[in-house]
Amino acid sequence: MPGLQDFPKERSPSVLALFAFGGIYVLYILFTRFISWQRHSRIIRDNGCKPVAKYPHKDPIFGLDVLKISIKLSKEGGMWDAFEKRYQSINGGVNTFSQRMMGAEEINTAEPENIKAMLATKFKDFELPPGRKAAFQPIFGHGIFTTDDAEWEASRALLRPNFIRTQIADLRMFEHHVSRMISKIPHDGSTVDLQKLFFMLTIDSATEFLFGTSSNVLGTGEDTVKGEKFADAFGYVTDRIGFKNRIGKLGVLFPDPKWKTSVEYVHEYVQKYVQDAATKRKLHVAEKGKADDEQAERYVFLNELAKTGYGEKKIQDELLNILLAGRDTTASLLSFLWHIFARRPDVFDKVRAEVLKLGSDSPTFEQVKDMKYLQYCMNETLRLYPIVPANGRSAVRDTTLPVGGGPDGKSPILVKKGQRVSYHVYVMHRREDLYGPDAAEFRPERWETLRPSWQYLPFNGGPRICIGQQFALTEASYTTIRLLQAFKKIEPREFTPILELQTLTMAVRAGVQVGLTPA
Repeated sequence: MPGLQDFPKERSPSVLALFAFGGIYVLYILFTRFISWQRHSRIIRDNGCKPVAKYPHKDPIFGLDVLKISIKLSKEGGMWDAFEKRYQSINGGVNTFSQRMMGAEEINTAEPENIKAMLATKFKDFELPPGRKAAFQPIFGHGIFTTDDAEWEASRALLRPNFIRTQIADLRMFEHHVSRMISKIPHDGSTVDLQKLFFMLTIDSATEFLFGTSSNVLGTGEDTVKGEKFADAFGYVTDRIGFKNRIGKLGVLFPDPKWKTSVEYVHEYVQKYVQDAATKRKLHVAEKGKADDEQAERYVFLNELAKTGYGEKKIQDELLNILLAGRDTTASLLSFLWHIFARRPDVFDKVRAEVLKLGSDSPTFEQVKDMKYLQYCMNETLRLYPIVPANGRSAVRDTTLPVGGGPDGKSPILVKKGQRVSYHVYVMHRREDLYGPDAAEFRPERWETLRPSWQYLPFNGGPRICIGQQFALTEASYTTIRLLQAFKKIEPREFTPILELQTLTMAVRAGVQVGLTPA
């Protein structure tokens, strides 16, 4: 006979409530998924969407196989060449496909029309990915590169007037720093890493333009020691942000004791300039009541921001955002360009012949812009080695992209709310159907007739197109002209295949090790 203890006991009200809540939650999940399925089905039907090609994962659930490769190539280089091969390996070659990343399905595209949709025609359907904001904001705060919607619009309106032609056309500041850099290049033909000098040059020129005082890393003295520490800390945090942005949520698993001290020093360094500018501004207004004599002062980006009335933290955030673009973009462009010059004496001699028509004088802004072959070389460098080789957006609502679906990749595709879409400019810039069978070759002459649109995006496009692109191109052009006036020959001193050093932007992993012969 069974004992009384063998009969089921009456369940407590709390347990019954828990079961009831669990059942309601499951029904809620099923209901919301059904509603989403209905909505997606309607969008697919109305727009003629078809499935996008899928990457054949070894781990089709979490996509850890792709993540493992990304981490490896982040450390070794070759990531974007690997991405190009990934596009080519799927179904005989595609320009849009999906893959898993930490369990989420992401879309990858190298289609101009899809990129145009995200950045322009369907701009309001997309925002910066949450992972990017999480990675960037501890150092860059709420600035033009880390915000969306009204906050981003306010940042752009605040910054845009500071990049007008009259500010960019004043080349005197560039001359001072370029002359210093040239003085540090050995004149006996011994090996020098130009990339290291280019990053020193651009941190000095960018800080002078932004703060009114240069970091002076090309100089000597106490300011140089502080400037070098700042440049090292800034370089470190951008490297780590880039790594965390690429591997997503797993970034928290990598201990990084240097991160906190580096962020603190960057903020401390910039805060001093912001506080000084704010104090001077208050004194000026208090003493004079108006800015009668300010037009005669040397232009300083920070001083202009101080006049807006924004708080010190907002001004600091915007300065750091622009410093990122002003330093890294120009230095990386110069590095890839001069890496190519060292291996292509025909190109070097042709662009130098154009420059020598100026004689030895410093060029004017108009003369810089009139250097057609130099501009072709810059365009071609940015085509093959875009400084930001990939970027991404997340859908803020269910939407579509115009191409990428179906067996031929010509049909529209569904993008679900919250889904990330990465666009690979590096891959797009090397497509043979867009640039010809010699797309992988450095040939500046193609720009004599080439008039690209959305298939060429070294500085992004649409409303978020880089507002500082002319500043970067002008500084890179001016620096190259002065170097070509000073040196008549260049020789490579490092011969490994070119690989990228990937931080938030892309530079040359091995540096630009060359020997230069004075003119």
